[in-house]
Parts: sequence; C-alpha cells; structure tokens
Amino acid sequence: MSDISYPTKPEFKEKSIRSFVIRAGRMTDSQKRGFESAWPEFGLSLFSGRIDLEKTFPNVGPLVVEIGFGMGDSLLDMCINEPEKNFIGIEVHPPGVGRLINSAQKAGVKNLKVFMADANDVIEDCIPDDSISRLQVYFPDPWHKKKHNKRRIIQPNFIHATLPKLITGGCYHFATDWQEYAEQMLEVLTEETRIVNTSLTQNYCERPEHRPKTKFEQRGENLGHGVWDLIFTKR
Repeated sequence: MSDISYPTKPEFKEKSIRSFVIRAGRMTDSQKRGFESAWPEFGLSLFSGRIDLEKTFPNVGPLVVEIGFGMGDSLLDMCINEPEKNFIGIEVHPPGVGRLINSAQKAGVKNLKVFMADANDVIEDCIPDDSISRLQVYFPDPWHKKKHNKRRIIQPNFIHATLPKLITGGCYHFATDWQEYAEQMLEVLTEETRIVNTSLTQNYCERPEHRPKTKFEQRGENLGHGVWDLIFTKR
C-alpha cells in the first residue's frame, strides 16, 4: 500500500506512570497485512473520542472490554464463542494487534473492535458510562519488584475510573498467575463497597467457561503453578 492508513505505533496521552513497557519486536508479514487490510474494519482511534456503540457494532449486544489481550488468541476465541456479545480489545503491542485483527478478518468476526492505545486513556476518553457488562484483565504484568508495584494496573484509582463504565450487574474479571498480585487485587476489589465478590468463599473463583485456557497457562499448571480468578459485580 502506498498510503499508510493505519497506526504505526500506540496512541498515548501524556502520563508519568504507565502499567506497561513497549516491548521491541518485529512484525511478521501476516501481522503487517493485518494492519493494511483489517485495521479499517476493526481499528478504533483514541483521538476520535467517545464512541457510539450502536454505530460501532453491526448488532446490539452486551459489551465486553479486555485490557492487554497479548497476541489475541483467547480474545478471538471469545468473540467466536460468544457471538451475542460485542468485544473491544485494548493493547499497546503492534504485533499482537496485527495478529488478532488478521485472524479475526480471516474468521469473519463482526463483533470485535480494537484500540492500540493506553487503556487508561481509552477508558477515560472513549468508553461511555454504564456500557460495559464485563471488564476483563488477564495475566497483567505483575511488576514483581516492590519498587515497581505502583505500575500495576489493578489499583484503587483504576477501579474508581472504570466503575462508572460498568452497567449495574456488570463485572470485573481479573486473572493472574502471580499469587502476591492476586492477593493485592483481592484487597483492592474488596475495599470497594460498590462491588460484590461472586466467590462463595469471598476470595477466588474457579475459571469460568468464558475464559479460554491459554497454552501458557496450561504449561504453568503442568509445572504446578497456580492461577487465581477474581470476579466482582457492580451493585
């Protein structure tokens, strides 16, 4: 293509602390083709402002937002397995975005849109209030060094910013394979009085059917590593 009509890097506003780093990595030819052919169909821009969901998706349905979908395999599975729902994926790493939208186009998926931008910016500027039925963050960077804990995305200010975006009865679904981070997530969520833990034991949940098990997760389980799911609903 002679004219570039797709983003070549993530979109950001100015911020001092971010919950991610941009990993270096070359895009494959198929990932580049994904941007060239599929971005006009699936891509959304941070700088277009608040989205109109009825105009964004061909069909009306509950909205699921995933932050940090990685290479996008599990998000694509969810789009295919839950066709009655609409999905917005937010990711900053171009290879993962290119892979997802290329695969989604090949699969004929119509219920997916993607931002390549900082999730905090997207939530603040683009997502309408009372619109999300499920906000999911799976295996975010644990920032395991204590001095880096402030970079973790699941913090009280993240809950305060995103809670107005959830519908009544909508849920947060977080998952991590880092126990100390799971404990922090549980503490942050439990302290928010406007949401309720769906776990009967008031801690962690079994992996629900809607969250596909990744190859990485399966390898970890084979080595005896744990995974913790947390699901809290808005009162």
